[in-house]
Amino acid sequence: VQLVESGGASVQPGGSLRLSCAASGFTFSSYYMSWVRQAPGKGLEWICDINKSGSRADYADSVRGRFTISRDNAKNMVYLQMNSLAPEDTALYRCGIATMDNWGQGTQVTVSS
Repeated sequence: VQLVESGGASVQPGGSLRLSCAASGFTFSSYYMSWVRQAPGKGLEWICDINKSGSRADYADSVRGRFTISRDNAKNMVYLQMNSLAPEDTALYRCGIATMDNWGQGTQVTVSS
C-alpha cells in the first residue's frame, strides 16, 4: 500500500486549499478512504471519510460545512477541498485506510496571517 499526499501550503485565514492523495498497491475502489490530521502537540484527529463509491461522506464537527472529501476511483485519487481555513486547521494532513490503520506521510497545512 502506498499513499502520497500533496497540496499542503501556507495560507491566510479564510483561504482555501485542495489536498490530493494518490493511492496505489491495493484495490482502491474496495475501501473507504479517510483524512486525519495532527496538529503540533496534539493527537491524531479524524476529520472525514468517504465510502467506496464516493456517494457518501462523513465529517467531524470541526470541519463540517467547510471541508469536502471526494474520490476518483478511475484515477485512484482522494481529494480534500478545504475552505474558510482558520489557524486551528494548522496540522499535518494524512490520507489513509482507517480499517487497516494505513496512512500516508502527510502534507503540511499552515494557516496564519
